[in-house]
Amino acid sequence: MADRSVLTHPLFTGISTAHLSSLVAELARPWVVGLEGRWFQARGGARRRAPGAGARHQLVFVDRLVATLIHLRHDLPHAVLGVLYGVDRSTVTRAVGEVRRLLAQRGFAVPDRPGLRLRTLEDVFAYAQAEGVELQLDATEVQVRRPVAGRGGRRAFVSGKKKQNTMKATVIADHRGRTLWADGLRPGRMHDVTAARAAGITGCLRHFDLVEILLDDGYLGLSRDHPGQAVTPPRKPRPGALAGRVRQWEHDRHEHSSNRITVEHALADHKRWKQLMRWTHRRDRLPDTYRAIAGLVSDRTATAWIQATTGQT
Repeated sequence: MADRSVLTHPLFTGISTAHLSSLVAELARPWVVGLEGRWFQARGGARRRAPGAGARHQLVFVDRLVATLIHLRHDLPHAVLGVLYGVDRSTVTRAVGEVRRLLAQRGFAVPDRPGLRLRTLEDVFAYAQAEGVELQLDATEVQVRRPVAGRGGRRAFVSGKKKQNTMKATVIADHRGRTLWADGLRPGRMHDVTAARAAGITGCLRHFDLVEILLDDGYLGLSRDHPGQAVTPPRKPRPGALAGRVRQWEHDRHEHSSNRITVEHALADHKRWKQLMRWTHRRDRLPDTYRAIAGLVSDRTATAWIQATTGQT
């Protein structure tokens, strides 16, 4: 059995000790409430013994949270984590499932609004319109295992871009590359603009008409439907265009790419967590995993922004 205090080091968890402490304070009560609710259903009524009676947890909540973070960061198998904590593999599996769900439900941090979390696409657009924030949207794909032969919908996961079985996430960041929202993952064969529309971006653009969002060439349909709001790179001049027109197009396209590069940095921050490099587990667990990791990344970037503006180290 490893020293459990050593396992809380940022090299294992991927987050600072201060961030870990805030997560414990934030999630401990929801975890206890969920646990008591499951016990209430199992008993079929209120408890008959005094609080504290009965068997003790082999993994307290802090250990469950740390084990989940290590699993997300390094993709260690549950059996290995069981050896490190001196418990059975099934205990770790149950703990990871509980905590991962709590992390996925937290939402995303807002850099200049401590305590405020964005959980829906409407929250993001309302925040952007109220604060005058320019949004940036892009999609990323995570390679997944190939579905079993003969199962319906098998081709839906084959990405036309990567030529692999993938699932696609739509992510929104601000101009500093701080993650504000991530959609539930969809099959990789779905086009980027179709995935964005399925998430509800058309209604948000129509309702929040002052919000501007930067996009790449894959979202030309949104740019056509919402001119002035959904901004894509300028179209290439036709052959034979004047040299000055071509130079202006190159300048405008480079400026657009420079403004959009921060959303690529946000996606890169997500992919630093090993589970998002290549997903080898059940596909139905990937959406919660992506939202959990994206939420943790948004916490880190929001904290870094606050420290930079207040001069803290």
